[in-house]
Amino acid sequence: MSPNQATDPSVPQDAQLVRLTTEGDLRAFEQLVERHRDVVVRVAARIVGTQDAEDVSQDAFLRAFHRLGAFRGDAPFHAWLLRIAHNAALDHLARKRAEPVDPEDLDEPEAPSQRAPAERLEVRERIERLERKLRALSPQHRVVLVLRDAEGLSYEEIAEITSTPLGSVKGRLHRARREFIDMLRANTYDWELS
Repeated sequence: MSPNQATDPSVPQDAQLVRLTTEGDLRAFEQLVERHRDVVVRVAARIVGTQDAEDVSQDAFLRAFHRLGAFRGDAPFHAWLLRIAHNAALDHLARKRAEPVDPEDLDEPEAPSQRAPAERLEVRERIERLERKLRALSPQHRVVLVLRDAEGLSYEEIAEITSTPLGSVKGRLHRARREFIDMLRANTYDWELS
């Protein structure tokens, strides 16, 4: 939700949309999906890979829909939803071994017309190596690294999403960053992504 939407009284808040959905208004749930879809897909993609992110996201929204009655509202809806997405992604990883990222599915930092073909290929290869290194982290380390450094969530939000004590979140993040940096140091070529 954008800052303008948060202060605009004509835009329903998440809690109001949850209440409307539990009362049978499916359009309210569609608004929740539209509002939070991008972040759920991004988080899923960084945990399971871009190829399976859409499936995991759909699974997360389906789980959320069926559990809306359990949403207490003591935490923001997006944190509750990301906890469900996190669990759906981990369940997916448990069912299916991670596969390499298809570089064609990755976004390029600049528009294709602004880079020469060889340069675009080189950037795609670097992104692919970084994605592989990210997936080489344990799921617990990968999740906290993605939620904190890629999505910018607070330690408290990550603790809520992952059902992990705050101290454990900080420790995992510290170890994940150190492990990821060590992997990058093994190949300094990856540092020159942009």
